[in-house]
Amino acid sequence: MSGIKIKERIARETIEARIKELGKQISRDYADTGVHLVCILKGAFMFMSDLAKELTCPVTVDFMAVSSYEDQLESTGIVKIVKDLDGSIEGKHVLIIEDIIDSGRTLHYLMEILAKRNPASIRLAALLDKAPRRVIPIEVAYCGFQIEDFFVLGYGLDYLQKYRNLPYIGELVEE
Repeated sequence: MSGIKIKERIARETIEARIKELGKQISRDYADTGVHLVCILKGAFMFMSDLAKELTCPVTVDFMAVSSYEDQLESTGIVKIVKDLDGSIEGKHVLIIEDIIDSGRTLHYLMEILAKRNPASIRLAALLDKAPRRVIPIEVAYCGFQIEDFFVLGYGLDYLQKYRNLPYIGELVEE
């Protein structure tokens, strides 16, 4: 890419409104049990932070980093755990917080690993779901937005580790 242009696709206000809706739904669903949020770094940090503020149920938080990109635009298909959880999830109601679901490979692998750690339940919340790219079926309990197949950045998502700080979801377009 010689030059890049970013086209705003989902405005900050739209993201904020949707996160409020998701927060209400999650709070109702976990009112009696509480929820243990597992934020998948780095891309989901903004989504998790804003979502956690909207939750009225008991909340605990942990972080995990997995990689299948290795500074590339396309997934390598090889998933590595870069940072594991700090604590046990045994007996907890785990809600994985992910930025985007693409092929489903990374999340499928991650959910298999976490299921072996004996949580009471395990579900998935994703800011973005790029269903047209799905290779492995993944059940998304809480979805922010369904999107078509375009390269997204902003609001935690990056392009070569840049643009995570944008307050909106943008599309990377070549000039």
